[in-house]
Amino acid sequence: MDVSQIAALATSLNDMQTRNEASTLVFKKALDNQASAALGLIESIPQLPANPAVGRNINTTA
Repeated sequence: MDVSQIAALATSLNDMQTRNEASTLVFKKALDNQASAALGLIESIPQLPANPAVGRNINTTA
């Protein structure tokens, strides 16, 4: 192997590592955004009434 080839290989490996780290950071940020969106949806679900019989049965004979 020539010295210039070794230097080119080292540079390309360093570039690949940098791109991999950047992709990982973007992926983590996307996961954080999805987690906060899911939490917002879960918190927007209305609470059940205090009486457990209210809102859970359908009167089909009326």
